[in-house]
Amino acid sequence: MAAGSDHGLKRIVWKKIKDTIITDCRKSEVWKILILDPFTTKLLSSCCKMSDLMSEKITIVEDLYKIREPVPEMKAIYFMTPTAKCVQAFIDDFKKKPKYKAAYVYFTDYCPDDLFHNMKLHCAKYIRVCKEINMSFMPQEKQVFTCDNPGAFRSIYSPHSKEKEKTLETLADQLISLCATLDEYPGVRYKKDSNMENAKTLAELVDKKLARHYELDDSGKKKGKTQAQLLIVERGFDPVSPILHELTYQAMAYDLIDIQSDTYKYKSKDGAEKQALLNEDDMLWVKLRHKHIAEVSEQIPKMVKEISASKKQPDGKITISNLAQLMKKMPSFRKQLTEKTVHLQLAEDCMKHFSNNVEKLCKAEQDLAVGSDVDGQRVKDPMRTLLPVLLHQHSTHDKIRAVLLYIFSLNGTTDENLNKLIQHVKIEDQREFILNWKELGVPIITSPSLFNRKPTRRDRSQEEKYNLSRWTPVIKDVMEDAVENKLDTREWPHQSECPAAWNGSGAVSARQKHKPSSQDEHRTGSRLIIFVIGGITFSEMRSAYEVTQAVKSCEVIIGSSHILTPTSLLDDIKDLSKGPVESFTIDERSNA
Repeated sequence: MAAGSDHGLKRIVWKKIKDTIITDCRKSEVWKILILDPFTTKLLSSCCKMSDLMSEKITIVEDLYKIREPVPEMKAIYFMTPTAKCVQAFIDDFKKKPKYKAAYVYFTDYCPDDLFHNMKLHCAKYIRVCKEINMSFMPQEKQVFTCDNPGAFRSIYSPHSKEKEKTLETLADQLISLCATLDEYPGVRYKKDSNMENAKTLAELVDKKLARHYELDDSGKKKGKTQAQLLIVERGFDPVSPILHELTYQAMAYDLIDIQSDTYKYKSKDGAEKQALLNEDDMLWVKLRHKHIAEVSEQIPKMVKEISASKKQPDGKITISNLAQLMKKMPSFRKQLTEKTVHLQLAEDCMKHFSNNVEKLCKAEQDLAVGSDVDGQRVKDPMRTLLPVLLHQHSTHDKIRAVLLYIFSLNGTTDENLNKLIQHVKIEDQREFILNWKELGVPIITSPSLFNRKPTRRDRSQEEKYNLSRWTPVIKDVMEDAVENKLDTREWPHQSECPAAWNGSGAVSARQKHKPSSQDEHRTGSRLIIFVIGGITFSEMRSAYEVTQAVKSCEVIIGSSHILTPTSLLDDIKDLSKGPVESFTIDERSNA
């Protein structure tokens, strides 16, 4: 396996694929064809390269839905989601004239009986293997997973949706497949909320399904709980983190630059269109992604100077054009320099946005979010903090973000006040950007007597911080409290308990520690898995790494239906007003 992808969840997923699909196929020495649907294509490309497949005697990778040439002398591996469309495409390959010599079939999840019988009816004599490997989540990063389902947001939160129960059921199945892949049987807790029931419903579903899944293990014994906790929380629990302008590299880049499918497109100095993939194969990205943009802007030129110094290049200001010259002179350093060029360009792009616009917003945003200024003085009149933003030539989008932070800071405002703000920002016809937050259980309009007290936060006054990055995502407090066993059971009820020996911050009792599976034998201690209904932000992802780094004996893994940016979330919020929607589950989108 390529070293670059040898990271946490991706490594574990690739190992499971190798231990099931590849091991079965190794039994016969012939070269094979691998046939994938859109979901499994994305899953495989997230954790391995074509060269990894080639080394396992897989010669061609094909799309299940495309017209393919028959290769009757070869065996085919089908790795697909168990949907009617996938199964029908499989049957079509064998029904009249078989396209391949034999089929090895692997489903990402439980295959419904009717689909299974249909396959057996038409293709039984060609099927050598048929297995469900229980892997219906997407490993996004070392400690981040998604359910690859942005549509879940609308299905769960739209007042017009008829798909909520079905979507929560699908998310529960995907969480079970994550736990099974990690070989964990966690205790389940959820954030109690008087307005919203989704976290409780999902916790109940997951707990029932986990009990069913682990009823009997391979040796016929019931599996006990492992040293893991699963916490389920809704997006409305922290509306501030997805709306603030973040100044750490990854979060800032995805907020300010149009990065689609993790691909950064840019123009080189000679005007050529270029693109770079921002993923864990790029070790420089992994090193820089959670750092503040000020450090990134300082570190990249330093790295380039080190390279040029090692080749006795004259010192001087590092610019993109200087780099182009260096690359011509030093072909052997081209790869290293290309990597640095991408990040020098991306950091420059971020800084351009920052100095043009974002810097002026950040102080007001931080004061509103934190509730105090740089000197620790309490913000007594949030409107005075907001007004300069509204009077400045900022984009409507940025003004909406500032207005939301103002409303969140007060835990809701009056109808009259909100109407004035909407007129000020000139969004009379787009007020859904603000009003629809109520569907997430976030107070937007409240009478003055009902203004709620905000939850108490951890004291971080002693932590070193940049003035324009004082806000800490609420989920980080939760992670630290969970690891230290300090979560209030009234706020975070147990759907099911963890073993008595759970102690995220320390060693685990050897007697109660589960035997590690081969995939996590290098890991000691416990796991904390956090699932946010309605999307996670890059700053929340960063928090998982920071807490793991600080604690070391507990690995924090965070996931959601999808990863969101401020723009994508606001668009989703606005769309909640639209009429009835057909939700897409992960399986159905594979058919789209």
